[in-house]
Amino acid sequence: MSHRFHSTILREYDIRGIIGETLGAEDARAIGRGFGSMLAEAGGKKVAVGYDGRVSSPMLEHALIEGLTASGIDVARVGMGATPMLYYAEASAEDIDGGIQITGSHNPANYNGFKMVFQGRPFFGADIQELGRRAAAGEWIDGAGVVEERDVFDAYIDRMLEALDGIDTAVLDRLKVGWDAGNGAAGPALERLAARLPGEHHLLYTDVDGDFPNHHPDPTVEENLEDLRALVVEKSLDFGVAFDGDGDRIGAIDGEGRVIWGDQLLMVYAEDLLARRKGVTIIADVKASRALFDHVAAHGGKPLMWKTGHSLIKSKMKETGSPLAGEMSGHVFFADEYYGYDDALYAGVRLIAAAARIGKSVTELRSAMPPMVNTPEMRFQVDESRKFAAIEEIAARIAASDAVADTTDGVRVTTDDGWWLLRASNTQDVLVARAESESQEGLDRLVAQIDEQLAASGLERGESVGH
Repeated sequence: MSHRFHSTILREYDIRGIIGETLGAEDARAIGRGFGSMLAEAGGKKVAVGYDGRVSSPMLEHALIEGLTASGIDVARVGMGATPMLYYAEASAEDIDGGIQITGSHNPANYNGFKMVFQGRPFFGADIQELGRRAAAGEWIDGAGVVEERDVFDAYIDRMLEALDGIDTAVLDRLKVGWDAGNGAAGPALERLAARLPGEHHLLYTDVDGDFPNHHPDPTVEENLEDLRALVVEKSLDFGVAFDGDGDRIGAIDGEGRVIWGDQLLMVYAEDLLARRKGVTIIADVKASRALFDHVAAHGGKPLMWKTGHSLIKSKMKETGSPLAGEMSGHVFFADEYYGYDDALYAGVRLIAAAARIGKSVTELRSAMPPMVNTPEMRFQVDESRKFAAIEEIAARIAASDAVADTTDGVRVTTDDGWWLLRASNTQDVLVARAESESQEGLDRLVAQIDEQLAASGLERGESVGH
């Protein structure tokens, strides 16, 4: 028996497709067979399985477990919840050798997918391709695994609350925070967490609804934060926190209703961390502001610019021993007093902790950041066959010029005006562009350079597309 996946679903960082079109139960079963076989060969015996609130998730969970157990792997079912709860189940238990979360993340309601952990490391890239190869060849191990139910919900909440240990409760009691779960899978955990947090907490959209009736659960898009902003203003809250559909990405609003972007959040976390741990490496992706890297250095840390992608960042953290990393997309990874994975609920608690330890409000910290003028993340479609080739052409032209460039991931060029970036998405037929300056005039010149380079490769920036 063998299985062929639709050509579009085996992505760089995860597996993702459209239910009933490119992804279904047979795919989930084959993923279970492939992952289970690979884990068994590596000496693993048990996998934690969780799922998000999408309508299709229980069906995929059932088929996935069939595939895992048919490969001789035991399964611990942790139930419906946020992706980081699944990560917690895998990281905190000695008898668990891997984890799979069924989730469509922030994608539209008709999508679903799988995020995987293999013996404590991200399962991505070549791993996913190997899973596809095995499925096509029917190269699976046969066995008969058993299934157990495992409740980690309360332990997960307890573990997050440890982030506030040692902080003056009088300071924490004065805090007023807004939270928006976006009808995503983190809703129930947020309700339980907020009930136990000191201070005053106001919650939006904690009911899990895979149709996302209130707004799309992507906290990096400003319009999705409007309800949270209104709540913060109406209740005179200190700040607000929002999550994506599966709770591994954070968005935030300060007390004045300003968005605190992913790299700005990392500035707050870094300042807090570096007061206690001088000289450590803090990682951010190539889309992050220069202000962040300068801030890390100014507070005694070693800033490291790395490739975009949560799996790539997590791998680099392990390699460098970094206690903190983040992406513009809102993934924040704490290995400081935590497990190194991206957990938006935990990041929300750490924001409370950071502000309390620094002794300034989140709004004050946001106000102190240098006023940079930047573009949003501009994502535009290009033909798949041209995506990487165009970036190589641009890199070659830049290398032949006097320009200062970093080619860690795509091409990031620094000029007197600031910097601009062009990179190829690893998951879509998309090029990503971003630019940042200290003035609008400078930004206009940087964007003109982007367009000039694209034109030289026969391309142009089209209408922006989502993730």
